[in-house]
Amino acid sequence: MDVFIIGITGKIGGLLARELVSRGDTVRGLVRRDDQRADLAARGVDAVVGDLADMSAEALAVAVGGADAVVFTAGSNGGAAETTKAIDGDGVAKAIEATRRAGAGRLALVSVLPESWRERDLGDEVEYYFAVKKEADIALSRSELDWLILRPSLLVDDPGIGTVSLGPAEFHGQVARADVAETLAELLREPRIGRQILELNTGPTPIRDAVRANIRRP
Repeated sequence: MDVFIIGITGKIGGLLARELVSRGDTVRGLVRRDDQRADLAARGVDAVVGDLADMSAEALAVAVGGADAVVFTAGSNGGAAETTKAIDGDGVAKAIEATRRAGAGRLALVSVLPESWRERDLGDEVEYYFAVKKEADIALSRSELDWLILRPSLLVDDPGIGTVSLGPAEFHGQVARADVAETLAELLREPRIGRQILELNTGPTPIRDAVRANIRRP
């Protein structure tokens, strides 16, 4: 596959790139600085320099080029409202339009479990973050693309264990970013999974088996 990752310098994006390269896929992505581009090139990954917050959907479509799939792993992580809107809101809208213009068809979005941290007083900026993430999920789900929305539980940097719990509804616990990346890689390789929202948590099922259990297409 030829996969274009928006958010390739982030933790999940970087892990996904490494996983896909190890499987023999062509991996490209969007970076903000030339030094990031050089670092990725040393690892066999091509990148286009551009700022998602400033670039147009047309420019992003040119960057996506002939990719088989686009993966959106960028995120503001609940920071300033203007950044959340630019990345988690407008950024996803640009990715939807760019994927359509480029003819990639398949767009996978890493989102968030809606009930995350509901037991906490989150503050206005984080509440806004969750609202924008939900709006982005809705926008993608209403598009004509072959979309996939993955909602992981609390992300941690622990080593991956290779087993998960994956389905339309999961409990909110925690999951290693490495397991999220491996799950994404498996999902991208399964054309019989599409136009689905899947939630992801730590669990007992090997990742490949968990992905196959969610096949809905013949």
